[in-house]
Amino acid sequence: MNTREELQADLESVERDYVDRSETARQYARSAYAGQLGQMQREYGKDLDARSHGESYLALFQARFVPGGLYLLDEPETPLSPLRQLSFLVMLKNMVAQNAQFIIATHSPIIMAFPGAVILNFDGDKIKQVYYQDLEHVCITKSFLENPDLYLRTLFKEP
Repeated sequence: MNTREELQADLESVERDYVDRSETARQYARSAYAGQLGQMQREYGKDLDARSHGESYLALFQARFVPGGLYLLDEPETPLSPLRQLSFLVMLKNMVAQNAQFIIATHSPIIMAFPGAVILNFDGDKIKQVYYQDLEHVCITKSFLENPDLYLRTLFKEP
């Protein structure tokens, strides 16, 4: 998903790259970016930038949702706090109920906990299905949260 800043930068790039071209060529090159910016403003209003990165991401994700769609998501947790990741799970549940399908690459134990998710591990030579409780990310996170002092003492032990 393109953010407003990315689209603005793309428009500025077109202006630089097409400086010696005709006005018609420049307008054609600008049209895709300008159209996306216009659509973004119509769908989200001008306040999208007033929200946090995570809130903006969730609003953008919700607005682009189409029932019955197939979505490929790469680390959707990146802009999301743990609380927003839980909100994201609720959104996914509602979207799945509308026949949407998701393929998600993630490192987030929260996102991987989605009920009924098939979890595939791509580490090593073979792709294999794994269980949530056996995932390295889940085990390390759980262990760390149960005893952060142990981890921190070990990590920061002075030689």
